[in-house]
Amino acid sequence: MTTVDVPVVFACPNGAPITEPTITHEVIIVGAGFGGLTMAAQLQQAGVRDFLILEEGPEVGGVWRENTYPGCSCDVPAHLYCFAFDPYRDVRVRYPDQQAILTYMREVTDRNGLRPHLRCDTAVVAADYSDTDRTWTLTTTTGELIRTGAVVWALGQLHRPAIPRLRGTETFGGPAFHSARWDHTADLSGQIAVVGTGSSAAQMIPELARVAAGVTVYQRSPSWVLPKPGASFGPLSRWALTCVPGLHDLYRAGLYHAADLVLAPIMRAGWSAGPAELVARAHLRWQVRDRALRAKLTPDYRIGEKRILLDSGYYPALTQPHVELVTDGIDRVAPDGIRTIDGAERRADVIVWATGFRAPEFLAGVRIRGRGGVDLHDRWRCRGRPTAFYGLAVPGFPNLYMIAGPHSFTPSNSNPSVKQHQARYIMRCLTLGADWGAPVEVTERAMASYLDQLDRALARSIWCDGVATAWWKRADGTVTNAWPGTVSEFEHAIARSDPAESFAKVAAIAGAEGEVSGEIA
Repeated sequence: MTTVDVPVVFACPNGAPITEPTITHEVIIVGAGFGGLTMAAQLQQAGVRDFLILEEGPEVGGVWRENTYPGCSCDVPAHLYCFAFDPYRDVRVRYPDQQAILTYMREVTDRNGLRPHLRCDTAVVAADYSDTDRTWTLTTTTGELIRTGAVVWALGQLHRPAIPRLRGTETFGGPAFHSARWDHTADLSGQIAVVGTGSSAAQMIPELARVAAGVTVYQRSPSWVLPKPGASFGPLSRWALTCVPGLHDLYRAGLYHAADLVLAPIMRAGWSAGPAELVARAHLRWQVRDRALRAKLTPDYRIGEKRILLDSGYYPALTQPHVELVTDGIDRVAPDGIRTIDGAERRADVIVWATGFRAPEFLAGVRIRGRGGVDLHDRWRCRGRPTAFYGLAVPGFPNLYMIAGPHSFTPSNSNPSVKQHQARYIMRCLTLGADWGAPVEVTERAMASYLDQLDRALARSIWCDGVATAWWKRADGTVTNAWPGTVSEFEHAIARSDPAESFAKVAAIAGAEGEVSGEIA
């Protein structure tokens, strides 16, 4: 780390100029969730030591630090949902809860020597590329400037809560909070209203039903639900994982390929869609005997159009006498409850917004200006949607990368696996830039070729013409987040892409847009 003792004039978030020295690092990673830590480990393994991880929160963890609602856990087996460079190897727990996942991430950070590179409680609000010295300057909320040769955004897709705009919300007299901003001081013994029936709601409702006098669940559309295996391994599995050499890795590989083989085809109405729907219907019929309730919980869209839930406690919780499922739309929030469009008003002491996240808004709240001062969000608006080359790079933004960018979320496998493939490719790009002695950026030609392949794959999925709303789609139906293939297909495609052919080096002067002899001037 070096300090440049020259005054730099910049605009603070409050409008005041800054004349502080600029801290400089070779690489800056923004975000310390699975993506950021994976990128940090990749840098470290490549021998890069001058890097810094900036984290807005007080600790590593990302969504697993922020989501602390009752029952929070992962519905992907932890042997698959883990770091490839430091895999999960617990022989007791198959599906750890939120606290266990967070502990694992903290231990990985310490075990791999990443904590000295970590700086918490530091939020980045702007990033500006200099055409003259070919570096990025990041601005924090405190007005501090940090200069870097390359920046990797690892902010994820599920961290900006989406709260519906309903009339009367401000009049509600009790606690009202989003599932990702849980109020642990709230009294949950009275009447609880849960708005939403996605993954978070399905996990918390059984827990709330255990302590609340009543739970009212407001559903916009039901989810397809598949049964979830037990959270813990049985005695035989524990013995095998303890005593059989290599079984952890074999089990992880089996999960990886099984998800691609069985779950991914559902998203394209493939061979497994029919059997999966039969299992989901049987699961619903077995756990919900009441026909009227079962009808409310039966989706009217194809399985896979929105996220499939893996849960075995959600349906039984809804059958309890003090739990009510409401399918009428919400008209307004009253001071002491919620009124639906049929005129009924149900009392609530606490409202929980289990309404998901503003996932299609990539890098929201951060101003990013690339070559020639072009704003990233303006570029995306002009193109009609957020796009990035394999979810990690955009033309016009040299040495700027993303992990978990547009179209790089998998609804059918493990997202840490996708992030690992992206981090490896970013490392190849950084190495290429070091070899060329200049920043690199993906070319418009490579971007256009990639988008053509992506759009053809999306057209084969069930999302584009599907009737269901899904968090990986915008309100207009445009798919912005999901990868339309298997993780293996992503891995092979990104491995075949040669950065030397898809990227060009960037000249040190500001000039006309275009590619000239492999350089962008």
